[in-house]
Amino acid sequence: MNNQPVIIGGGAAGLMAALCLAPQKTVLLCGGSLGGNAASGWAQGGIAAVVGPDDSLDLHIADTISAGAGLCDPATVARMIAGGPWVIETLLKYGANFGRNPDGSLALGLEAAHARRRIVHAKDATGAEVMRVLINAVRATPSITVIEQAVAEHVFVKDNTVQGVQFRVGHDVSIIPTSAVVIATGGVGGLFAHTTNPRTATGAGLALAARAGANLRDIEFMQFHPTALACGLDPMPLISEALRGEGAKFVDTSGKPFMNGNDLAARDIVARAVAAKYAAGEQVFLDARHLTAEKFPAVFAACRANGINPALQPIPVRPAAHYHMGGIAVNAQSESSVHGLFACGEAAATGLHGANRLASNSLLEAMVTGRDAAAAIAARPPRLLSDTPLLVQRPGADNLPMIREICSANLGILRSAAGLSQAIAQLSPLAQTSNAALLATLMAQAALRRTESRGGHSRTDYPRTNPALAQSFSCNIHDVPTMKIAA
Repeated sequence: MNNQPVIIGGGAAGLMAALCLAPQKTVLLCGGSLGGNAASGWAQGGIAAVVGPDDSLDLHIADTISAGAGLCDPATVARMIAGGPWVIETLLKYGANFGRNPDGSLALGLEAAHARRRIVHAKDATGAEVMRVLINAVRATPSITVIEQAVAEHVFVKDNTVQGVQFRVGHDVSIIPTSAVVIATGGVGGLFAHTTNPRTATGAGLALAARAGANLRDIEFMQFHPTALACGLDPMPLISEALRGEGAKFVDTSGKPFMNGNDLAARDIVARAVAAKYAAGEQVFLDARHLTAEKFPAVFAACRANGINPALQPIPVRPAAHYHMGGIAVNAQSESSVHGLFACGEAAATGLHGANRLASNSLLEAMVTGRDAAAAIAARPPRLLSDTPLLVQRPGADNLPMIREICSANLGILRSAAGLSQAIAQLSPLAQTSNAALLATLMAQAALRRTESRGGHSRTDYPRTNPALAQSFSCNIHDVPTMKIAA
């Protein structure tokens, strides 16, 4: 495995990168079983792509930029959206079973802030279907070596250039010398007490990149999905936005609608409206009694497993941490500021999402960035490595219950200077040895720096958007004053 590209993460982005690198030999490190811990498999809504006869790339681009609240990179948006048809064609080639109309054409759903029906889906379990076909393709590709239960601990860098990866399987620690590493580890939703993400999604890949010297970007922007099933589970089952696309409405404790027809507004707007109801001591429900289990089997099954019959009663919902717009800053080739260190999917900050992700653009981004990273790696010959890295001491265990409590209290839907400063004071002493604390500290610092409200970042002390701050902010490990940086 010496000097083979190493992909960290077994979600849609990592799997697509591995498949696009074939027949080049590649190592894929998965934190659990292949696909088992990937948030990609939990995606319900679908994949936004311009495949309908009444749609256009320009319309999809405009919707994405509008949702991004002034921080999308237009060139990146255009490139990603143009890749949508390729994504659907590739998944169909792998055998994806997407919904069809009676005439055989793809059935397209509608989701919030989309001007057209453009959501390609497999009922309400699209992520599971995407992962099924990608996993099958990876297992059938002999050039991909999959190492399961592998926890990446360190990316070795010399002269700002990747030299290798240290990882652990159980108590066994190994090093793979390599000149190309792809981080595809997902997001940070597990840092919050209410989340739709796997609890393992605590930004470990972003911390790896930060400790390697890479820049992060836009990490203050966290998207809270307005409709997670409020039934006491952790993580919380997602109630797909597609239900509202088919006419489901928000109602309050008394059963009265309260969104004034804006049930399909952008997620940040809806999440704040739902959160305001909870702050006022009310509960919020989604009235989907006109919908059927045949159309939304996963949602109905999750509800019924928790004693709720959506055909007879409204579904209790509340906002939950769902998607991180920020991540490892990358260029058009998915490469970070460290040469040979790439990032794909939710772990990357590409400029597609800006301050607020447009619904169903995430699986699209995951697969396009996986493809782009693979193309960049394949285009350059393996670099001669200067020496074999030596084992390093890995970060200690994360005190996740405490970190989740701090993040939920101070980095949630509504933020303030006082709360963010308190979070920094509590978290930064832990950042040296805790990846979760490092990421949470950097997020709080970025949120404190952004003295405005924009997209997924809302400040009670700065409730308005400041046009002068319509720019992305970068940060790195040097921004944490308590860190001792190795020479």
